[in-house]
Amino acid sequence: MENIAKILLDIKAVALSPDEPFTWASGIKSPIYCDNRLILSFPKERNVVEDSLYKMIKEEYSQVEYIMGTAAAGIPHGALVAERLNLPMGFVRSSKKDHGKQNQIEGKIIKGAKVVVVEDLFSTGGSSIDTAVALEEAGFEVLGIVSIFTYNLPVAEENFRKYNLKHSSLTNYEELTKYAKEINYINETQLEKLSKWRENPQDESWMSL
Repeated sequence: MENIAKILLDIKAVALSPDEPFTWASGIKSPIYCDNRLILSFPKERNVVEDSLYKMIKEEYSQVEYIMGTAAAGIPHGALVAERLNLPMGFVRSSKKDHGKQNQIEGKIIKGAKVVVVEDLFSTGGSSIDTAVALEEAGFEVLGIVSIFTYNLPVAEENFRKYNLKHSSLTNYEELTKYAKEINYINETQLEKLSKWRENPQDESWMSL
């Protein structure tokens, strides 16, 4: 959806810097940085995003009975969507707590419940897959995973396919960079760098284009 891509650029939830790349925690040099937590600070734009997630889930995962957010960025979006759907909601940590009940899944465990997982972003898909596996091991049926944005990295598609996980995003890397070029946020050379990076983020040759 181009309107979601526009929102992400307008509120600076996504920043593009192909000439002075960001460094991710993994060490990867990247021409893009995404922080969808910023959406929460903009009520008008937030409503558009949450309404779009609501519609996507209703259309693509009509059997949904439970919403689960991923900790931490997926939790608020999961809560807002669950409110619109009038469904129970919980969230999944990256690992079990080391105190108390040592829960990884927070919320009532309902075995057999059909769950949609809400993420803010797909990069490699690893955290989303870990969440789905934890839910399935607890007895839930995972219908799929939704996100606001995806980098559309080939490795993510491979990972989701390996686990046979359906996944959907409101907007993606191609839509966002296309819109960025249309509004002259980036030029043709910078667009070429962005396209080259997406093919293989581990390969830094895109920086010398």
